[in-house]
Amino acid sequence: MISVTSAQLDMWLATLLYPLVRLLALIASAPIFGEQQTPVRVKIGLSVLLAILLGPTLDPMPAVPVGSIQGLLIIIEQIIIGSAMGFTMRLIFSAVELAGELSGMIMGIGFASFYDTRTAANSAVISQWMGIIASLTFLTLNGHLMILSLVAESFHTLPIGQMMPAQSFYTLVQWGANIFIFGLQISLPLLAALLITNLAMGILTRAAQQLNLFAIGFPITLTIGFVILSISLPYLAPIMDRMTADVLATSLKLVKLP
Repeated sequence: MISVTSAQLDMWLATLLYPLVRLLALIASAPIFGEQQTPVRVKIGLSVLLAILLGPTLDPMPAVPVGSIQGLLIIIEQIIIGSAMGFTMRLIFSAVELAGELSGMIMGIGFASFYDTRTAANSAVISQWMGIIASLTFLTLNGHLMILSLVAESFHTLPIGQMMPAQSFYTLVQWGANIFIFGLQISLPLLAALLITNLAMGILTRAAQQLNLFAIGFPITLTIGFVILSISLPYLAPIMDRMTADVLATSLKLVKLP
């Protein structure tokens, strides 16, 4: 007759539950996987599958009952770790969407907006379009596979039962500033071209004051904006590649013990 003790049940449950919580937090906050369009069943099923596959390869779980106060604290730790990693990766798309917001505003079509299901708010058309291009580029670069590889590596660099170092939270805050840096870098060609265009139109209206700036300015600005976007689009892939490498390195740095 097979007998199973309560300690063995607690260990089996901890082996599945603790990794599952970190995986759920990561997938819920990471790009691509955490989008609102992704069904909840897919998110949960993928997390459970990864937890089952990774469970035998992990270090022994802390000998703490899951239902105890210490077990609850470990679960909260895993939520913080997974959410921090997913938030760091999502900053790539936040930078691209910021570049789209800046581009749409300087082109004069910032008023053209649609409801964005990812942010539950209205966002500029250019921002949504660039977000879609960034998502497709991210998938082309196998970014989704890199995310799964990173979370598997995190269980070895930061075992369950260990909390993120305090320096990791400071690194996370510093990395948030890169949204503006990357967003400005992506939109800089368009901003520079439209700045020159506006200066040229200003000089033209001073030379020929009978010209209606509002009648000719908007079509010219819009046309040049779309031309510059089409020219600079092929250069988005190398930028995304560099940003993905940086964000993966930063995410791994967050889950390394000092």
